[in-house]
Amino acid sequence: QVQLVESGGGSVQPGGSLRLSCAASGSIFRINDMGWYRQAPGKERELVAGITSTGTTNYADSVKGRFTISRDNAKNTVTLQMNSLKPDDTAVYYCNAELTPYGMGSRSFNYWGQGTQVTVSS
Repeated sequence: QVQLVESGGGSVQPGGSLRLSCAASGSIFRINDMGWYRQAPGKERELVAGITSTGTTNYADSVKGRFTISRDNAKNTVTLQMNSLKPDDTAVYYCNAELTPYGMGSRSFNYWGQGTQVTVSS
């Protein structure tokens, strides 16, 4: 069984920093894209940042220059470094991975973490 477990959320003042981490575990053959999404109250879930297996990244315009996504393929982890945080960054952040479990041939599936709360407030 595949699991994504996030850590690192919390509360911070505007201008502060937080680092989110996500570890994928279980019977994993291959991980393709990984990413972070967020959902604020009353809003739809949106992509924050994504990274391919070869390290190509993409970011939402609202976080460009402030957030950095990275991954460690050997450890099956993805990290989101968030700097210069703003109140608008307040949301539940979800880790996402498109991966192929062992025994599933070439088929890939989307997996989600349980979410971690990030609150930016003075």
